[in-house]
Amino acid sequence: MVEARVVVRTGVGLHARPAAALVQEAGRHPCRVSIQYGGKTADAKSVLQVMALGVKDGEEITIRAEGEGESEALQALVRLFARGLKPS
Repeated sequence: MVEARVVVRTGVGLHARPAAALVQEAGRHPCRVSIQYGGKTADAKSVLQVMALGVKDGEEITIRAEGEGESEALQALVRLFARGLKPS
């Protein structure tokens, strides 16, 4: 298992479009990917679970990846957050 902490900088937090970008990227990887925020954990491949966390802009979350390709998945997600959850 690998993990990283990132700050959400989208202007709106993890609402519909940013959450969809996160779920789309997480879905490209075979490993399990989750995010933690406020003592709750969500499957990063489920837009409903991600949005239910209620992550606001400027808040820190923890991304965890476990399984085949976990390092690559984590790196890709950290890069996505660095771009404000916008496609490259």
